[in-house]
Parts: sequence; structure tokens; C-alpha cells
Amino acid sequence: MDQPSPHTVRSLASDLRALGIATGDVLLLHSSYRSLGFVAGGVQAVVHAGLDVLGPEGTLVVPTHTSENTDPAGWQHPPVPEAWWPVIREQAPGFDPSCTPSQWMGVIAEAVRTWPGALRSDHPQVSFAALGRNAATVVGRHQFDDALGEHSPLGAVYRLDGRVLLLGCGHRANTSLHLAEWRQASPSRAATGSSVRQPDGTSRWTTWVDVVTDESDFDRLGADFEATGAAVVGPVGGATARLMSQPALVDFATAWMAANRRAGDSASTAPPAGGE
Repeated sequence: MDQPSPHTVRSLASDLRALGIATGDVLLLHSSYRSLGFVAGGVQAVVHAGLDVLGPEGTLVVPTHTSENTDPAGWQHPPVPEAWWPVIREQAPGFDPSCTPSQWMGVIAEAVRTWPGALRSDHPQVSFAALGRNAATVVGRHQFDDALGEHSPLGAVYRLDGRVLLLGCGHRANTSLHLAEWRQASPSRAATGSSVRQPDGTSRWTTWVDVVTDESDFDRLGADFEATGAAVVGPVGGATARLMSQPALVDFATAWMAANRRAGDSASTAPPAGGE
């Protein structure tokens, strides 16, 4: 039996264009590299394909979250001994946008973070990286206590009429849905904290209060959004991809949460997932 040809920069770019991505788009990408199958040139080829389609006027955005830079008192998978908590708070190197690796966001996101010319926001838990014309606009302002709200890269993508691409992953990784949480009338809030690198090179444990995230109903929310016909679903390499307008998604999710979530529903204080 004939083996399928490997995916290439050219074939992936063709798939992305067929899905509907256009030159000049602001594209927020969540991805699972392994879902693509064999790619000649690996992760580098995937990033090249995306940048080729977007062109010099476009902007590629990825989540570069750092979920381990949170208060160890809330860690569950796995928990750590209470005696360790002060050591972690006091001794963990502070978040540095230039060198702190992302965690659990996937190898494509990490490749974009380290790509020449990439810019990264300075939130110590839920940063984003961007390449392209509007990169500074997307990541230049990221308020600690509005992590995934209006004063975050998600809010910037919304104002730029950006699009979301789920490449081989589902809506549980669809970070833009959190912007809808921040837009609820009275979202639950809690204290959180991270180690932050200071200008003098030292690290300081910093705390603030922000909205509590909850991804438990994101798959159901995403399915209801797709049922409206507002998402384009198609193949990119060996992966199933979903492309959608971020403002349309967020507007739908804002109304959906107001109608379907009940006060007191369980929520997670862990930073949200953004890829695989």
C-alpha cells in the first residue's frame, strides 16, 4: 500500500489557505503538533507555513503560559509538601519574558516564542507571544489583575478583529473563551501570586486578585458555537482544524455563559490550558 507523502511547508500553507486564513490576518493559534502527522522540517516547517500564509502584514499569536509559576499552596497535579511552599515562593526564578519557557502550550507555541523577532507579554502566568505587524499591539499591555480580560492580549486580538485557529486540539484549549468569563457581570475572584523578576535581577513573590477561570464547560460551549455554523472545520496536514472569528466567538460565549452558568459553580484557580 502506498504511503502518504509527508506534509511540507507548501502543503501546510495550502491547507491553511483552503481553510480560510488570509494574508494580513491576526491569528491566535492553539495547536497540537503531533496531530499533524509527519512534517518534513518538523516544527520549524509548521511555523514557516503559518507565517507564509499570513505574510508581512499578518500577525501570529500563541499562548506561552507558565502554569508552574503559581502559588504552590494550590497545586494538585501533583501537590507538593507544605514545607516546600515558602522555599518555592522565595527561591523560584522570577518570570522573565525573554527566557522563561512556556509550559504545556505545545512545541509550536514554544517555537514561535523563540522565533527571531517574537515579542512576549509580561504576565507571569498567562503570557502570549506574537510575530508580525501587530505584535507590539497584541502583547504590549498585559495587566496582572486582568490576565485574560480587556487589558490582555486576548482583548487586543478582539479589537483587531482577529481569528482563532484550533489546530488538532479542542475548545478546552480555546483561551479566548476566558475573555467571556472576564466579561460576566460578577465573575468569581480570588488572590493569586507568582515569582516576578525585578529590574535589578532579583525575584519577588507578587500577589494580586483576579477572575477565577473554569474550563469545565468549554467543550460544550464550543460545540454549541460550532452548531451555529460560525466555525470552519477542515484538514490541515493530518489534523482537524477549526477556524473562527475571535469577536464572534467571544460575543457568543459571553451570552452563553450568562445563560448557562449558575452562581457557585465550581471553578479552577489553575491557569488555563492553551495547547498540546
